[in-house]
Amino acid sequence: MEATFQSSKKNVARTTSDKVFDFANLFVWIVILLLIVFPLWYIVVASFSSAEAIFSGRAILWPVDFSLIGYEAVFQHVLLLRSYFNSIVYTVTGTTLSVMVTMMAAYALTRKFKGKKTVNLYFIFAMFFTGGLIPQFLMNQSLGLYNTITIMIIINCVSVWNLMIARTYISTSVPDELYEAAMLDGANHFTYFFKVVLPLSKTIIAVMFIYYGVARWNDYFTALVYIRDESLLPLQTVLRQIIAMAQAGSSLDSFMGFFGDGRAISDAIRRAEVVKYCCIVVATVPVIILYVSMQRFFVQGVTVGSLKG
Repeated sequence: MEATFQSSKKNVARTTSDKVFDFANLFVWIVILLLIVFPLWYIVVASFSSAEAIFSGRAILWPVDFSLIGYEAVFQHVLLLRSYFNSIVYTVTGTTLSVMVTMMAAYALTRKFKGKKTVNLYFIFAMFFTGGLIPQFLMNQSLGLYNTITIMIIINCVSVWNLMIARTYISTSVPDELYEAAMLDGANHFTYFFKVVLPLSKTIIAVMFIYYGVARWNDYFTALVYIRDESLLPLQTVLRQIIAMAQAGSSLDSFMGFFGDGRAISDAIRRAEVVKYCCIVVATVPVIILYVSMQRFFVQGVTVGSLKG
């Protein structure tokens, strides 16, 4: 029967409108792909080109006057290296904490208990409404979290959207019969969660690591508000400062630290432009590696949120 169906599909003649649609569809997606890929490729090209080639507009598709001076400046700058290490620490510890709290809260929301609807309503309300930046800042400051590593790790610990996705996954992928069987064998909630739920939730855990990890790595605003000690700044905040200075042309003396005080200011601005592109490449590499290593979980992670839970 399957062979007959396949042969009948081959015998169906494609009309001119079908071919036109396929061509138009392919053309549109190629254009979209180029619009997305070209800016990323240009950043890589610019990071390996000389400052003169960038400002003259000659470095577009391929590196011109190949140079590594931008990367040398990045990796020789103490603050950038320190901030890179800080971002790794904040991302790893913060993401691990977020995933654990999210999975525990998601499991709790799949159980039946008195007041469950009220708790769900509280989470949904918190997803759309917050107390605002100023009350949050005053509260964290009164708790002694201002200008500390702790604030970078625990703030924004749980995303309600990710919590709802994890709850849906657990409720649809872990049968209630397993819970009943575990309870009959004398297991409590902690045993069931760590020995049954977590091993069966590897897919959603990987997805949560991707979502939280990317958000943590790209977070610059938290440090902008709460951190004043330069040794505690993450990479994204330092990168933002460099890009802002390069675009505005202000605080020119800050650029001189990259290249020595003997260079001209105009030369420093040009080289700072190269450093800007190099910083973007260096900051993006960990995220690309994370996406590539976890790409097989993407489809499952996106579709699980579409299930009714």
